[in-house]
Amino acid sequence: LERLRQLLYQVDWGELDYLIIDMPPGTGDIALTLAQSLQNVGLTGAVTVTTPQQVATLDVLKSMEMFKKVNVPLLGIVENMAYFVAPDTGTRYDIFGTGGAERLAAQLGVPLLGQIPLGMSVRAGGDAGQPAATNEQPDAYANVFRAIAQQLAAHISVMEYA
Repeated sequence: LERLRQLLYQVDWGELDYLIIDMPPGTGDIALTLAQSLQNVGLTGAVTVTTPQQVATLDVLKSMEMFKKVNVPLLGIVENMAYFVAPDTGTRYDIFGTGGAERLAAQLGVPLLGQIPLGMSVRAGGDAGQPAATNEQPDAYANVFRAIAQQLAAHISVMEYA
């Protein structure tokens, strides 16, 4: 945690549009301390990522409630592994259920920024260091990632300049 503080407070970042930090899931001491430390450097808010099944959304609900308690604005929810489309048949499978992030977003009054399908190219690109948003394979769902980023940027813009 001390090294992260050094990174946040001692690096000359210059003028940033966005700095996104992928925090560990949960509501433990690390997440709480990190959220509080980030508020001192202008934390705009938190985006949470969940999968559709109920057990995952219950954990995410706890973390979102923790963010609210420490006055971190909730920017939205992203649903990962929302569904799978079989490449050979085009059939959609809701492997992990459906609607979990949608219900959570409605319950908390935050936007559902997007639903990312399972895609073999997403996994392969992650392993190879090629972000899905730059991958042209159909099952990389680059358009989904770009749409989520656009929605988040628009939401932040409205918050910052309203």
